Amino acid sequence: MTLLKQSLRALASNGRRNRLGNRVATSLRGFHSPIIDITADKGLAPPPDPKTFPEYKPRDFFSFELLHESSISRARVGRIYTPHGFVDTPGFVAVATNGALKAVDHRVADDSGQQLMFCNTYHLLLQPGPELIEKAGGIHKYMNRNRPIITDSGGFQVFSLSQGSVTDELNMKARGPNRSTEGSLLDEVSELGAKFRSYRDGKQHLLTPESSVEAQKAYGSDIIVPLDELPPYHIERQRLESSVYLTHRWEARSLRAHLNNVQNQAMYGVIHGGVDLELRQLSIDYISSLPFDGFGIGGSLGKDRDELIQLLNFVMPRLDPKRPNHLLGIADIESIKRAVPLGVDTFDSCFPTRMGRHGSVLTQNGPLKIRKNSNRNNYKPPDEKFGLQNVSVAYLHYLSKEHLPLAGSLMTLHNIKYMNDFMSDLRSKILRNEI
Repeated sequence: MTLLKQSLRALASNGRRNRLGNRVATSLRGFHSPIIDITADKGLAPPPDPKTFPEYKPRDFFSFELLHESSISRARVGRIYTPHGFVDTPGFVAVATNGALKAVDHRVADDSGQQLMFCNTYHLLLQPGPELIEKAGGIHKYMNRNRPIITDSGGFQVFSLSQGSVTDELNMKARGPNRSTEGSLLDEVSELGAKFRSYRDGKQHLLTPESSVEAQKAYGSDIIVPLDELPPYHIERQRLESSVYLTHRWEARSLRAHLNNVQNQAMYGVIHGGVDLELRQLSIDYISSLPFDGFGIGGSLGKDRDELIQLLNFVMPRLDPKRPNHLLGIADIESIKRAVPLGVDTFDSCFPTRMGRHGSVLTQNGPLKIRKNSNRNNYKPPDEKFGLQNVSVAYLHYLSKEHLPLAGSLMTLHNIKYMNDFMSDLRSKILRNEI
């Protein structure tokens, strides 16, 4: 019996006791909200008692080694050991959404220092599907990559079908509350999980904590993530509180499913609560009490970088330092510079690869737009310290102007190498107690 079928049977066996009240459709500051099948009482129902879980113990196949703590900040240098190699921290995690980096072969990226790679359960669930990947021997064999891989739960993409990113939300809010809500692919959120329609063929899917874990077991990724709900930034406090409790119940179910079949995989619990510090503390207390192997800092992380850093100042000192942590979806240079001194271990973002495909390369002086005519006679590498040193700006300019595919590949590769060189430099500075 699959985990999903077990979940459905368990919920059905509770019958009327678990049946929820009338469905209420709400609108959150102009954003379409799917039908929320949670009453106020159920929304604040406590998650399972941590005493019903085994105590956390380091695993022989996954561990975190703290190598150095800075004497002037909370910055630290460490190493995460997984079945497919180690990850130096602080480290950049490249995003291979569909199991592939866009415009660059991951083997070339690996040669540039890429250690941990992020794949998205939602996209792989729709195509090619967990069954096919499992039949291939797991995501590592399917991709032919022998380095660490982390997969998310699929929740971020599913809830983004309704709300988009925080940036999208803020932009839409500025335009007023009457934007069209037609076309949302997220149909319903209930205690069981989230119903959504595929952007590929419109077919409806049900994503539950158990089915998300089941998919990630089929992928065989080194680090997996429990299902969580992603509420929008602008949300009523009561609704945010209900979301945190729902996420805790979902994460507990995900963890139980994982512990039933650990399969040499680590699971990171995700800390939620938006920018509400009381709810963040509630989430820290509960998630830290469960036997997760590490922590993800997730949910809405603020409307801008200052709010993000303010939030991290609160969260980071309260996490167990013996376990690694990951800042979900944030990896721009300035945020990394400000978050590393607070003790963040790993960062993921698709922005470096996206920038490269769209004609910009990272430099210590900020992004450089390659297509500018002033770059035509620049025979130096994009940056003299980080990134590719064997290609000139003039050559990239020529390739881009001629719309040659190699342009996007080289600029993307430069940005990946830049990020890894940049993180290596940060680690060296921490070891010298300069950060």
